[in-house]
Amino acid sequence: MSTTESFGGDASTRPPKDVLVEIYRKMTLLKQNDERFRSIIQSGRIIGNYYSARGQEAIPSAVSCLLNQDDYVCTIYRGIHDSLAKGVPMKQLWAELAGRATGTCKGKGGPMHITHPASGVMVTTGIVGSSMPIANGLALASKMRGDGRISVAYFGDGASNIGAFHEALNLASIWKLPVVFVCQNNRYGEHTKYEYATAIDQIAKRSASYTMPGIHVDGNDPVAMYAAAKEAVDRARGGGGPTLIEAMTFRFHGHLLGDMDQYMDPGEKDGWMKKDPVPAYRRWLVAESYATEAELDAIEKQIQADVEEASSFALSSPYPDVAELRKDVFAQEIAE
Repeated sequence: MSTTESFGGDASTRPPKDVLVEIYRKMTLLKQNDERFRSIIQSGRIIGNYYSARGQEAIPSAVSCLLNQDDYVCTIYRGIHDSLAKGVPMKQLWAELAGRATGTCKGKGGPMHITHPASGVMVTTGIVGSSMPIANGLALASKMRGDGRISVAYFGDGASNIGAFHEALNLASIWKLPVVFVCQNNRYGEHTKYEYATAIDQIAKRSASYTMPGIHVDGNDPVAMYAAAKEAVDRARGGGGPTLIEAMTFRFHGHLLGDMDQYMDPGEKDGWMKKDPVPAYRRWLVAESYATEAELDAIEKQIQADVEEASSFALSSPYPDVAELRKDVFAQEIAE
């Protein structure tokens, strides 16, 4: 985008100033966290797989501004940004990524299994498509208890071709579950271009098969993303049942760290990176007088310090003791 970005259409439909700035704070957190983690893993100080969501920051940042702490999120292995946006403590998240005992799962889950119920992040799953039926189960429990909680299931475009997608949407519609299905369509399923594997031009259109609303939205437009999410969250919380949101975006890096993107069209990634939603949204906030350069500079500086502190905490934390192999396996711990 140029320096004259236009987000979210008419000013009368925009969220309040504090929400707009909070969306930016989350987006900046996700961007800086990703950049720091890639730097550390490339330096060899952390060894492990990493699935970058750089470029997709606007989606969970906008959605999470509408969620309560006790609302549920189920995400996938490319979901560290979803977890951070929902409120997983950064120190514990970093420690888990580094395989340290101070992590959210004591260093035994790693990046594909971030879980932190206290912030509502109930599961990060490495099984494609499985975030959706799990979210249904949580949503059913909420409906039975009448506790007002909703569940959000994040997944990628490739998962929309998995049987669990269709089964979950069908059941959520039949039971009118308080769940929001958010497809982060970054246009590639692992190494396969969207058009090569998906017959329909918009995943959101599949909602019609299950008698639920389907919203196709620019996932790189934080204001439009917030509006789409608000419609879905309000419907779920008000007893109206599920919604399918297809948020269009693009991942700036390969399927996992080390993937050189040779399957992408020449210049495709460069074109998207020039439209990076984080600096574009920053320029818009300043141009529309929602924030000053100095205010945003202060936010970025604080986040930089927080990310540095979290990474240092993780790298200085101990690895799990060998005895941990016997723990958290069965309800009754195994005796030595």
